[in-house]
Amino acid sequence: SLQEMLNSIANVLDTGARAAILTYHSLEDRIVKQTFKESKDLNIINKKVIIATEEEIKNNPRSRSAKLRVVEKKDEKKN
Repeated sequence: SLQEMLNSIANVLDTGARAAILTYHSLEDRIVKQTFKESKDLNIINKKVIIATEEEIKNNPRSRSAKLRVVEKKDEKKN
């Protein structure tokens, strides 16, 4: 179901709209990363994955495995 959702993101977003995906497992993150790289309709906003700071992990230990990736729908006219 993750792959189906990722494949439909470009169809759901308006031009310039962004989607943020938060993953908690390395296998999920790999799927998200590869799907975003292969997409011709999406620009990757953050080249490096966003992870929790040491302070965040100290306050919320479950955040240590969280990874955030953000994409933006490309302008169809500029493709």
